[in-house]
Amino acid sequence: MEKGDFCISTMASSNIAVLLTIGVVTIFVIRIIYVLYRSSKPLHSKSPRSLSTLIVLGSGGHTAEMLNLLYVLQKERFKPRYYIAAATDNMSLQKAHVFEDSLLGKETLEEVGGAEFMQIYRSREVGQSYITSVGTTLVAIVHALRLMIKIRPQVILCNGPGTCIPLCAIAFLFKVLGIKWSSIFYVESIARVKKLSLSGLLLYKLHMADQLFVQWPQLKEKYPRTHYVGRLM
Repeated sequence: MEKGDFCISTMASSNIAVLLTIGVVTIFVIRIIYVLYRSSKPLHSKSPRSLSTLIVLGSGGHTAEMLNLLYVLQKERFKPRYYIAAATDNMSLQKAHVFEDSLLGKETLEEVGGAEFMQIYRSREVGQSYITSVGTTLVAIVHALRLMIKIRPQVILCNGPGTCIPLCAIAFLFKVLGIKWSSIFYVESIARVKKLSLSGLLLYKLHMADQLFVQWPQLKEKYPRTHYVGRLM
């Protein structure tokens, strides 16, 4: 009798565990569908409040294009601004410092908002083997997680550097878990004429970006969910 009761109890516990697992998975899937649906809709925020903004910089032309975009950005709307570049990319942060200093020469700190400058580990350096990049990728993800928990931005602006991928992936996970909603805006580089960059393609295929902008009409034709905005440079 005791053995039979034990078997029944074990089966009941197993059934409860299975039901709980199914319930959690179902809720998680529903949440992902909701995030994808909401992200696909145009944003019509009329809130007078400023939006904390994370700006991901990349070496070379990526930073030049991003700063060119920031010149026409409503600084009083997108503040404070957090600039992130790869740990080995000091030049991009120097350019961001110069940009922010130029703003203070024209407007007050209260109007343009403050700015912070941070660095993040690269997932993979140029020329690094794919085997060793597994470890550096894990380190980069952990570091990106720490930064996202600290900043919790409302808006993320990026335009191509691979350093944006772990940040955007964590931002998307935060949306699904209901921790923080960060709107991700990706502007593809003007150098990409026929196909998206790897970063752009990942954000497009995985539906992680709320809005993905391209600067060439043929890219819009090839990737229908993108938004053609013309040349920004």
